[in-house]
Amino acid sequence: MTHTFNSDGPQILPDLATVSLERDGHVLLIGLNRAAKRNSFDRTMLADLSRAYALLESDESLRAGVLFAHGDHFTAGLDLVDVAPAIAAGESALPDDGRDPWRLAGTWTTPLVAAAHGWCMTLGIELLLAADIRIAAAGTRFTQLEVRRGIYPFGGATIRLPREAGWGNAMRWLLTGDEFDAGEAHRIGLVQEVADDPAAALARARDIAHTIAERAAPLGVRATLESAHLARTQGEAAAIERLRPVITALFASQDASEGVQSFIERRDAKFSGR
Repeated sequence: MTHTFNSDGPQILPDLATVSLERDGHVLLIGLNRAAKRNSFDRTMLADLSRAYALLESDESLRAGVLFAHGDHFTAGLDLVDVAPAIAAGESALPDDGRDPWRLAGTWTTPLVAAAHGWCMTLGIELLLAADIRIAAAGTRFTQLEVRRGIYPFGGATIRLPREAGWGNAMRWLLTGDEFDAGEAHRIGLVQEVADDPAAALARARDIAHTIAERAAPLGVRATLESAHLARTQGEAAAIERLRPVITALFASQDASEGVQSFIERRDAKFSGR
């Protein structure tokens, strides 16, 4: 299926060494591309993914993103030989023009769908947890093995996995570093769907991203994510306080008018993001 769109000046895709970028309509495909090293993250790759996420959040022509990996594995985790000295020295691997790919800082309003296959180790699990919707190929192998390396997960797993999977399920894997499969990942809520193979997992992630990008109103999607994140970070009361002011603004938008008109005319809406 081919997806096209007309955009008012989308940003130029940067040329990154270890992450591929491709526009597919209103969707940005972000591919981990250090396959010869099982997509393990060195400092260059961390910076590249950070810049990719910055593009996803800053380009208003993009309505959703898909994170996937080239090669046989999603990621083998951190390249500790390259990264560990910088971390031990307290240095940040993220550039000033990038965004935190674990989405632990700042406001995030563009939906991200992730597709994993092969090995999904350590920070790979945390990248999934930072995404909004996650798909895994059957045969994907997961492990959060930091405790077996003398460290601990510092990309959000200790915060997000207990919330997504429940305390006991999270601690079972965080505290042992044991390996688990796609079926277990689905059972505990780490992934929402399991596809037959890597190609099917990526195809499913793209389908979901395009459903968001082409059938949902961009302003409504952003408001939904903002509200959900606000409830998580600042509590339900803060999110409740924002419900009526935001819906008032949305009802005054062109997209809301189009949504009502499409309902009256019994047709698909064509949203502009205004």
